[in-house]
Amino acid sequence: MPSSTKPAVLMLGEVVHAHAEFAALSDVANVRSVTSGTRDQFIKDLDAGLYNDIVAISRTYDSVAFTGRFDEELVAHLPPSVQFLSHNGAGYDQIDVHACTKRGIRVSNTPGAVNDATANVALFLILGALRRAWIPQTALRDGKWRGDTPLGRDPNGLRLGILGMGGIGAATARRAAAFGFVVQYHSRKPVSGPDGELGQYVSFEELLKTSDVISVHVPLSPATTHLLNDAAFAQMKDGVIIVNTARGPIIDEAALVRNLESGKVWSVGLDVFEQEPKIHPGLLSSPRAVLLPHIGTATTDTQKRMEVLVIDNVKSAIAGKGLLTQVPEQVPPKASL
Repeated sequence: MPSSTKPAVLMLGEVVHAHAEFAALSDVANVRSVTSGTRDQFIKDLDAGLYNDIVAISRTYDSVAFTGRFDEELVAHLPPSVQFLSHNGAGYDQIDVHACTKRGIRVSNTPGAVNDATANVALFLILGALRRAWIPQTALRDGKWRGDTPLGRDPNGLRLGILGMGGIGAATARRAAAFGFVVQYHSRKPVSGPDGELGQYVSFEELLKTSDVISVHVPLSPATTHLLNDAAFAQMKDGVIIVNTARGPIIDEAALVRNLESGKVWSVGLDVFEQEPKIHPGLLSSPRAVLLPHIGTATTDTQKRMEVLVIDNVKSAIAGKGLLTQVPEQVPPKASL
């Protein structure tokens, strides 16, 4: 295809693993990359018409460092030519989907590609929190062998509450069942098909009141920000275990620390934090907290799958076939038979 007839694509952030797929994109598109800068400069370049030919934009999670969030302000500066925004990540809270929809910009993310890796980390944190694993690890490194390691809990027969039965929640449920957990879940509505057979659907209040372990897998939105707050913790069982591999602000971190210190929460396993990379001092100092630095998808295999899916979304879109994994807010519900 002659260069002059190829649609223009803007890549925000670096492609680290899918080199061959990224190179092949140039066969069907004029690709331009931005990997550094500032939000102010990016907006100035937009306003100066530097990107007036761009049809599709792809962005990495880390590109927020030089563009900021794709909020209403930034979306307003995008040229009318932009029709598609392909985001690398299952969570897309960095994007104001409503603002994009008003501008006629279709948005995609990378569900599916992240499910297994994130679910594996969730199980790692669940099992680690059951054993309060940081206590013996610290003792061992201090030359104390087991030190004052307390007895842990077995998963067999414990009730695991999955908060959000999407792809990652379902993958976590499958893994948890093999360890003997009794799985229940709450989502916006009961899940149909095979995933609906992974556990019993319960109300949000029932999940809080009856779960021994709660694993968070809902997306971050205004409705889910501080979903687990003091009022929610008050409804939970004494000695509940909390695990979060979704987004930090879903949990009121100060409330979590208060309930951890009081003993209401027996232990926690966290891969995400409310103001990351800043972590509440009460979590850092607690021997009953198993903490990871947001590494749910941090494997070479998963990172490549995510990059490939981003590129495939762009290729499909500019070929007139639409986005492969358009975000659900922009997909009309299927008519009931």
